[in-house]
Amino acid sequence: MNTIAYLGWRSVLNRRGSVLLTVLSIALSVAMLIGVERLRNDARDGFARTVSGTDLIVGARGGQVQLLLYSVFHIGNASNNLSWQSVQHIAALPQVDWVVPLSLGDTHLGYRVVGTTAEYFARFRHGDDRALVFAAGRAFAPAPEGIFETVIGAELAVRHGYQVGAKIVLSHGSGGFADHGDKPFTVVGILAPSGTPVDRSVLVSLEGIEAIHVDWQGGAPIPGVSIGAEHVRKFDLTPKTVTAAMVGLKNRVTVFRVQRQINTFADEPLTAILPGATLQELWSLVGVAERALLAVAAVVVVVGLAGLVAVMIAGLGERRRELAILRALGAGPRHVLGLLMLESVTLAVLGILCGLLLVHGLIWMSGGWLTTTYGIYLGIGWPSLSEWGLLGAVLAASVLASLVPAYRAYRYAVADGMTIRM
Repeated sequence: MNTIAYLGWRSVLNRRGSVLLTVLSIALSVAMLIGVERLRNDARDGFARTVSGTDLIVGARGGQVQLLLYSVFHIGNASNNLSWQSVQHIAALPQVDWVVPLSLGDTHLGYRVVGTTAEYFARFRHGDDRALVFAAGRAFAPAPEGIFETVIGAELAVRHGYQVGAKIVLSHGSGGFADHGDKPFTVVGILAPSGTPVDRSVLVSLEGIEAIHVDWQGGAPIPGVSIGAEHVRKFDLTPKTVTAAMVGLKNRVTVFRVQRQINTFADEPLTAILPGATLQELWSLVGVAERALLAVAAVVVVVGLAGLVAVMIAGLGERRRELAILRALGAGPRHVLGLLMLESVTLAVLGILCGLLLVHGLIWMSGGWLTTTYGIYLGIGWPSLSEWGLLGAVLAASVLASLVPAYRAYRYAVADGMTIRM
């Protein structure tokens, strides 16, 4: 067996050009397969932790996924709001530790404006319980001092070149057809990239949302009425309604009891969702694409192994005399079969190892960019259980593929290699 292994290794070295191309083809295939699998798993984990540390999200009665989309991902609009009295009632429940209200509806250059409280920056968590970090500046001050102060996400700041101290104007509604130009906001803080929808948000106080609408009614300015920014502090800027609320509990054991209390609230029809469970439900709806991507990667691996078979079969014609000499020296058909299988499996193993090195190198080079741009954290480490399974499947497929050229060589007689073909 040692002799066959030595002969196989020498044969591989003798055909360096075609071997390198074959190994490269398999390496690229394996890198794509493992890269897609790791991207699938880490993206799913990151998606499920888009918001963490929040036990419940509460909104007006409606679908759970819809509530998650507009409150966390800022996609779509709420069919209704919940009253400020309901928010206060939820905050007064003995099991509730904190409540952070959210008010959505306005935009700035297509980016969603989120009205909230300064507690948002302390309570919002994402990923592995990571808090929001300020790249520059600070959180907006409590009313009345911070009514026209805003904190913006990293993507908005980079794309439009905003710095602390910049003045921005909010637009009414998601269409941006009417501006609140008479009440500009001052950027007092810029958040570091988090890979969450916060990067694409404009965060202001609830009082700031009320202030820009004091001279509006029914979604339009009141004709003949204009209240300047210097006069709005005279008004009661307590919000009457909000879009949603994030809720944290003192003890998570009580989460289902509190959820039931909110869902059966008599004064107003409300819906309370568990963010983690609803995120998983949402992923099941959008996960078809990542499964299709994995299937494409598997097809690429099959093509790479087909290339391995093609190279080995094409090389048999050039190696007829070599194999005939081995047979003449006493090597049996089984030795030839083992030699060809060993060469094919060696190329497959080299391709797998190079593929692993390649995918880890790509993760190392692009991991930071993926995290800051798309919020996907790809870890560098040993393959996961599912990745080991895929690697085992690739190795098993390579063993089966090696049988094709090995069987053809197995059937060669000594005379086949000694006959001169014209």
